Amino acid sequence: MKQGKLIVFSAPSGSGKTTIVRHLLGIDALNLEFSISATSREKRGEEVDGKDYYFLSTEAFKSKIKSESFLEWEEVYRDNFYGTLKSEVERIWAKGKHVIFDIDVSGGLRIKRKFPEQTLAVFVKPPSIDELKIRLKKRSTESADKINMRVAKASAELATAPLFDVIIENDVLENALKKAETLVGNFLKS
Repeated sequence: MKQGKLIVFSAPSGSGKTTIVRHLLGIDALNLEFSISATSREKRGEEVDGKDYYFLSTEAFKSKIKSESFLEWEEVYRDNFYGTLKSEVERIWAKGKHVIFDIDVSGGLRIKRKFPEQTLAVFVKPPSIDELKIRLKKRSTESADKINMRVAKASAELATAPLFDVIIENDVLENALKKAETLVGNFLKS
């Protein structure tokens, strides 16, 4: 099977990585397909298995860890796992497409380490921690405690930014989208 390229977008929650990834997926010429992560957490709201995530029981997730079915995985909270199934990447490559990830910082760096030549690892940086907090509050999807927890985690995530191939500062969304489009387009041509 011909292996395509891997495009990783990582960032603190609220930085705009999901918006950027969705934009890139809408550009047919890039020939990208989104990698759906597996998780052992409960479904939220309108989430659909096989579209938003592959929802697995904790036991099934642990079994797949033992059988080395994951490209990367992480236990985010106790018995709350997230990961990228090898079969998901193979499914996308079999279609002749490149894989794009919207993934946490440690997962993104693990993929880059495993596939250093064929991965473009992009870190999306908010203009400031204060702006990040404002964006998270505007979402109105989480409690103040959860927002504070995400902001605290963001400081540690920002410290990893230099480990990525490129950092995009998402101050003005249109500029960040253009920069991402150019970076990804050039990488896929290389």
